[in-house]
Amino acid sequence: MATFKKFSGLLLLVLLFSVQEAISCSMYKITLNGKTIVGCNEDAWRTTSRIWFETRNHSYQYGAAFSGSRFDGSNGFAPQSGMNEHGLCYSRLASNIKKKDHSGFENRLKITNPTAYLKDILHNCKTVDDVQKFISRYDHSFFLEDVFIYVESSGKYLVVEPYLMTVGYDSKYVLSNFCPSETSTEKAMQLTRYRNGVAFLKDKMDTSLAFCTALSDTMSVCREKIGDGTLLTSIWNPKDGTVNLYFYHNYQKSVEFNINEELTKGNHSIEISKLFPKNEEFEKLATYQTPQNNGKIRLFLIGIGLIPILTSLYFTIQYFRNKKQYAKYILFFLPFGLVLFYYMFVLCTDINIFYFKAPYKHYSSAFVSSTSYIPFLLLLLIIPIGGLIIKTYRNSAFSKTSKFILTLNFIGYITLIGWFIYWGFYNIF
Repeated sequence: MATFKKFSGLLLLVLLFSVQEAISCSMYKITLNGKTIVGCNEDAWRTTSRIWFETRNHSYQYGAAFSGSRFDGSNGFAPQSGMNEHGLCYSRLASNIKKKDHSGFENRLKITNPTAYLKDILHNCKTVDDVQKFISRYDHSFFLEDVFIYVESSGKYLVVEPYLMTVGYDSKYVLSNFCPSETSTEKAMQLTRYRNGVAFLKDKMDTSLAFCTALSDTMSVCREKIGDGTLLTSIWNPKDGTVNLYFYHNYQKSVEFNINEELTKGNHSIEISKLFPKNEEFEKLATYQTPQNNGKIRLFLIGIGLIPILTSLYFTIQYFRNKKQYAKYILFFLPFGLVLFYYMFVLCTDINIFYFKAPYKHYSSAFVSSTSYIPFLLLLLIIPIGGLIIKTYRNSAFSKTSKFILTLNFIGYITLIGWFIYWGFYNIF
């Protein structure tokens, strides 16, 4: 029993803390006639997007502006994009490559505070060469799920992958969620954001705000299910020292900040949603409930995953006490419980399911994709389960405890079906 409790506790911790956050982003840079523009799209399911300004001090040589939406405790918000007072721009994009046994960076400094590390680069580097020297001191394979790009006002740029840094001079460059050195052009073109950006820039190029806004719009996302997608677009102008923001894939209104003017006001942070008119799609996102933003829902799913397994365990004990009427309940609840437990694990760890249309198709796992039909299985089984419970109430051989456990299962399943309806898991047509 002690071993079982430890195992249950371990599973609970895994479900509580293993949240998969998928942040799909894209960016571009254009250099024409001595002017460089850097555009960044942050596609996230957060509602806490901010822009903030940090002045120079005894630790920082240069002031800088950052945008981001992920709160990192005492470090404040983690920077997703930014630019310092010398026009050095930065963008962070999610990616993923296989970890190498030997990075070659074993003797370098370890990154212990990624948020501080990323901000330090803009605060202490003036050019791409400075950035390369700075990063070369560290084991940047720490960021195994990220690719970074730094662009200076001349248009020269540096792509930082987990195991490689590459300097580039292209007048136009588009990047999305992949490591360039590990990804073929054919595979990169499968990413819609990247493909749209490359196509837009194929036969034309301009650095005007109107052109770059149209390009950012082309590379943005607005999904059908609840209208979610690109959270924030930032268009950085190193020459003028400005940034134009567009909120929640609405490109009709922009807010512009002059970096140096804002830095004269001292350190300060601004909630971006308050800078723009009310956005119905954003309001829907802000009130949309999932296990990732509502701890009570997560605990409910964990409970639903465990209840049928514990039920089968209870009935197994009763069976070996010569109560043979429990046999068919064991045959049902044990396999069903294992299937349901795994699906609850998927729901608690894969946020994508709640925002993409049903049936959800996982990008790499056909097995996870197949779990999208479990809500339909539960819907088909709910009436037979109800029938079984009615029979137990009519059979005096079943104890009150058994009847209570079965009723608890039924109520839980009905509630779960309600959540499936709310999340649109049955909307396949």
